[in-house]
Amino acid sequence: MTSSKMQGEMKAPEYAAGSLLTVAGLPVEEVAAILAATDRMERMAAADRARILAGRRIALLFYESSTRTRTSFELAAKSLGAMTTLVSDKSSSIEKGESLKDTGLTLRALGAECIVLRHANSGAPYLLAKLTGLPVLNAGDGMHEHPSQALLDLRTMLARLPGMSNRLLNAKTLEGVTVVITGDILHSRVARSNAMLLPRLGARVLLCGPAALLPVDALGLGAGVEIERDFDKALKQAQVVMMLRIQRERLAGLELDLADYISRYQLDQERLTSRAPEALVMHPGPMIRGLEISGEVADGPNSAIEDQVRHGLGVRTALLVRALGVGGFESVTA
Repeated sequence: MTSSKMQGEMKAPEYAAGSLLTVAGLPVEEVAAILAATDRMERMAAADRARILAGRRIALLFYESSTRTRTSFELAAKSLGAMTTLVSDKSSSIEKGESLKDTGLTLRALGAECIVLRHANSGAPYLLAKLTGLPVLNAGDGMHEHPSQALLDLRTMLARLPGMSNRLLNAKTLEGVTVVITGDILHSRVARSNAMLLPRLGARVLLCGPAALLPVDALGLGAGVEIERDFDKALKQAQVVMMLRIQRERLAGLELDLADYISRYQLDQERLTSRAPEALVMHPGPMIRGLEISGEVADGPNSAIEDQVRHGLGVRTALLVRALGVGGFESVTA
């Protein structure tokens, strides 16, 4: 399913209000509302926050392994007072061959009011949302998108980049900011979502990597997206450097020399200090220390990697309220 077709479908009434399937059709004003809700709920007393979705039922449906995304959605739901159930492909009828449709309909029949879905197939959240009529939050679908990751990455940048924390969110908020995304762009749903969202806020997104991991058609992600094969040249232009995991499980059939990749594209301390000493360093995780990033950089003062995890909890709290809060989302953004 093409991105343009998905954008059109996102606006169709067959998807429940509150679904987040893609960042492509998400207005900047709605992004601002989500981040404002995140801010407001983080300032709330825990007891007040726990009443927002008290007794509501949220299903976490994960067909792929996850630590950060699954745990943050689960903790976010519980902090709002919601009840959660985790369904994985290793501990359910999915392992016996049950279809996504039947699993979704079963969860609905059991009282689930929202489904958080991670699936290996691009477009699966659209299918689930259409078949069940429930609000669906896309927690990563194949090589397509990871919308909540792009939102938490944005919030991390706004919190850490100089002069950004008090800016109103609009089409010029990130003007003058170059975000270099380096690594396995080909297979990265994180890269896609960030490349689709950040330029709409004024950022320049510079994709970097060898041709095997970064095809030229990545330029089709939208205006404001460029390709630079030379990592050192890209770093000299960066205010933000986002490193991506080299996904060994996806490298079958690709001609990639890992030693050469490390030499040309690893972010180590010497490279960071000499090319981009003030740049913010990010990584969606999981990291492979010693491959795409050195441990010294990952743990260093430029690193916002743990900040990303913390912001993920806040943003996903807001997304759950947006999905289920009848009037609740409006009240926390007011």
